[in-house]
Amino acid sequence: MYVSRTRVVYTSGVDVAVSALRAHLSRWVDRARKGEEIVVTDRGVPVARLTAVDATGVIERLTDEGLISRPARAQRPRATKRRRVRARGSVSGLVGAQRR
Repeated sequence: MYVSRTRVVYTSGVDVAVSALRAHLSRWVDRARKGEEIVVTDRGVPVARLTAVDATGVIERLTDEGLISRPARAQRPRATKRRRVRARGSVSGLVGAQRR
């Protein structure tokens, strides 16, 4: 990347417009996951960068530093013997009531 007097120019990565990113988000996320750098543009101006996150290294580093710890058990907790909450109305009705 280099900066000129009028704009920033990226020398690597793939540019994608916000509208195209919205339309095909899963495809762009897959490309980023595979290692590509995606530069998101709004009307031709770079506004964000989409890259893969390698969480394994971060988790190991934070564990080594003592900032986080591993869970006592590896399984997710289950909601057993609890009654299921029943809605009193439609979701759209509840959302509409909150917007008023």
